[in-house]
Amino acid sequence: MRRDRQRLLRATAAAGVGLWLGVAMATANAATPAPTRPPLNVAFVYATPIGTAGWTYQHHMGRLGLEKNLGTAVQTRFVENVADDAEAERVLRALVAQGHRLIFATSESHRAAVLRVAPEFPHVAFESVGDLREAPRVPAPANVSLYNARADQGRYLAGRVAGQMSRSGRIGHVAGAQNPQALQALDAFTRGLHSANPKAQVQAVWLNTPFHPAKEREAAERLVRDGADVLTQYRGTSAVAEVAEVHAAQGVRCIGDQSDLRPFAPTAQLTSSTLHWGDRYTAVAKAVIAGTWKPRPFSGGVRERVVRMAPYAAEVPREAQRQVNEIERAMAAGRGPVR
Repeated sequence: MRRDRQRLLRATAAAGVGLWLGVAMATANAATPAPTRPPLNVAFVYATPIGTAGWTYQHHMGRLGLEKNLGTAVQTRFVENVADDAEAERVLRALVAQGHRLIFATSESHRAAVLRVAPEFPHVAFESVGDLREAPRVPAPANVSLYNARADQGRYLAGRVAGQMSRSGRIGHVAGAQNPQALQALDAFTRGLHSANPKAQVQAVWLNTPFHPAKEREAAERLVRDGADVLTQYRGTSAVAEVAEVHAAQGVRCIGDQSDLRPFAPTAQLTSSTLHWGDRYTAVAKAVIAGTWKPRPFSGGVRERVVRMAPYAAEVPREAQRQVNEIERAMAAGRGPVR
């Protein structure tokens, strides 16, 4: 009996030790975090300095929106002021070498460099701004997707506001390079203007540079001297709006482009046609992370919420606002004068 009892005690003790070890191992396993996926490295290439408004600034805001939306799932960086084609190629290669698997080239000036570099790195997804009308003519590599904004939709709406608000019927337009998209935007603005005031005229000044605040300011001052009472711009900075604000007491007003320029022209701005990239960049990054990304041309307009109108100044009549809002809703539904 004594021996039996001793054997029982030894068995019970052994079972207890085994049980304790099992619990300890389970606890250790529960405390060990599951392996996490490393963040997706995403890079942005900007043709100009970021500045405080305009094309590059809005893409930069889109990058920050991507970071906010996806948090630690992404890690982003940017390289600004890359306008030269040879420099763009060097930067793209360096970004690939640093481990970036998704690269946004945010200017048409980067397009040729992307087409040269991308075929060498099929594991990297390239999103390249460009004229979507070139897609059928220039087949892109399988890892390059073309995207752009329907700026013409916002410019039509902006022109409509200008036509409703200008007293002189003289509109000053400051723009950068005369590329197809800039010309399309000017045509849309003019059509919107004439839909509200058929007799109004647009005086356009082309600077042949995408970023030159001093030249933009000089051109805007000249347009005011020539009698323009509404100023607008395409791919500019806040310089044109600032000139309008200086002359606001004399009745000069402005309509911004790409960014809401109210901080620079709180009295003079009537509205702005603005661009928003955060949702688009988030969707693309999610697709790359999930392994579902495929090159698809993307044209973001009013329907996609890439193009939006900034709040209207109090002096814009309610009826005028209603008419523009109605046209904007039609665009969102795939109808209207600019589809």
